[in-house]
Amino acid sequence: MIFKNNFFIYLRCIALVFLINIVACTSSSSNEHFSETVKISLRNVGHELLVLNEDLTSPVKPVKEIDPFLYEVSFPNSLEIEPDKLVSLIKNNFQKAKLPDDYIVQVFQCLDNEVAYSYLMKAKEKEGIIPCANRILGKSCYTIQVKFTGTIDFKTDTTTNYLYGVIPLVFIIISILFWFKKRNSSKNNLKNEEIKISIGNYSFLPDRNILIRNSAEMNLSKKECDLLLILVENKNQTVKREELTKKVWEDNGVVVSRSLDTYISKLRKKLVEDTNVKITNVHGVGYKLIVK
Repeated sequence: MIFKNNFFIYLRCIALVFLINIVACTSSSSNEHFSETVKISLRNVGHELLVLNEDLTSPVKPVKEIDPFLYEVSFPNSLEIEPDKLVSLIKNNFQKAKLPDDYIVQVFQCLDNEVAYSYLMKAKEKEGIIPCANRILGKSCYTIQVKFTGTIDFKTDTTTNYLYGVIPLVFIIISILFWFKKRNSSKNNLKNEEIKISIGNYSFLPDRNILIRNSAEMNLSKKECDLLLILVENKNQTVKREELTKKVWEDNGVVVSRSLDTYISKLRKKLVEDTNVKITNVHGVGYKLIVK
């Protein structure tokens, strides 16, 4: 019973660990997907800025993730930046990639790392701040940083695929848990039904080591109970001394030659009140429980 209960607990723990891992993997995969999408979009922004500067050969440097949700794109050569073009390029590329609408863009001068231009974009454009859109930034070395400021929605296709895989597995685990619980409950109910054996006017409860007559309970020792149970199972039949000794004492060390007779005598005294019940000695063979 203890093993089954422990097994049920272990199974629940496994299910919990499994779900935690799935959630962690889903979150990690979605975060990685988001990051890669941002990097691709910003590389394309960089490429289009170079095209506007009639630079068709210089590569865009790898986009860096400086901090969570903070990304930087840089260029190998100097370029001119028109703020209105920059705003439009980033907005269009982010919309194509279905990226969040809330972010801050800052353009830094390589020479002194001062902010040459910045703006705030919001989902509701009226709430955004886009200053000096017509003032062109002269040709120089620049880096562009984008910081996402709103709540990031990770409901990507990757997450959806994970969820489609998780739901059936969770259903299977829950089904297994209910099955084990129902089976254990059924077996527990059977075990809770106490065994009661009638011996003449006596009631014998072997699970509790008790003999009852007229509501009076008599406690039996473990060996008395074991002996009586064997005799009851072979009622009105002779049970050999060797069989009784083996079954009752085989796991309890050395058997004293008179131990069996002593315990039989104790049982006789407890059954003496019913003349229809008695334990007889079959000379040289064993004992018999006679119930008329």
